[in-house]
Amino acid sequence: MSVRHFLTLLDLSPEELQRLIERAIELKQWHKQGRLYEPLKNKVLAMVFEKSSTRTRVSFESGMVQLGGHAMFLSPRDTQFGRGEPLEDSARVMSRMVDAIMVRTFEHEKIELFAEYSVSPVINALTDQYHPCQLLADMQTWCEHRGAIRGATVAFIGDGNNMCHSYINAARQFDFQLHIAAPAGYQPDSAIVAAAGPRVTLFEQAMEAAAGADLVVTDVWASMGQEEEQRERERVFADYQVNEKLMQQAKKDALFMHCLPAHRGEEVTGAVIDGSQSVVWDEAENRLHAQKALLEFLLAPDTRN
Repeated sequence: MSVRHFLTLLDLSPEELQRLIERAIELKQWHKQGRLYEPLKNKVLAMVFEKSSTRTRVSFESGMVQLGGHAMFLSPRDTQFGRGEPLEDSARVMSRMVDAIMVRTFEHEKIELFAEYSVSPVINALTDQYHPCQLLADMQTWCEHRGAIRGATVAFIGDGNNMCHSYINAARQFDFQLHIAAPAGYQPDSAIVAAAGPRVTLFEQAMEAAAGADLVVTDVWASMGQEEEQRERERVFADYQVNEKLMQQAKKDALFMHCLPAHRGEEVTGAVIDGSQSVVWDEAENRLHAQKALLEFLLAPDTRN
């Protein structure tokens, strides 16, 4: 059987994704109950970080430990990634020594090339184009609070970035409607939008996109590597802040999500992120449980009980 990778949500079928979300909820319950479950005993996950992160490292490392395995943190200073070794050579060597490889990097093409030459599963922990692991956590969080997301309306407000692209793929895989409000010049990749067909609608005005939404989502205006654009982005995105007025356009019981870290007073106000409709802390915690379900799916598919 050929190795399975998780580079985007499209690498799993809708049915597999749904089962994975259900499994994440179950594993979360087991963890709360203190149940010992170690299907990945003696398994090793290599965690390759070209981009730093808090949530990604803590959630994957904790997840491997809870499943009985071990996680190995690797920065560009610790490997040949930052010294010019061809990616395909690194993939060939590393994948023969570990059971899975998590990569957090810049260009999506890097992780695609790495996966092509890896004999172990490769997990995309974020690239400039996609952030699929975050969407697993988001979909788990929605399911815990509201049930199936099929047929719901989600409003993504802000930069048409990797989070936006992953929400587009999620709309395809989980069958919901996605409204995207992004300024001209900052809209999502047109090919990714086109592939989603009628499930995705682009709006110029944030208030219009949020109208009647069941879920409102945003992300930082300047992602890692875009810090020099901060002031210009603050000007361009000024009308795309998720605040109380915008949330009032959504349904009364609409939820709010943010992948974090958040810049209060920029893309979201403190009143919203700390308010009663916000589920960002559940969402952050669920990175742990969703990724545990993913690791089990990739590394121990026959151990579920």
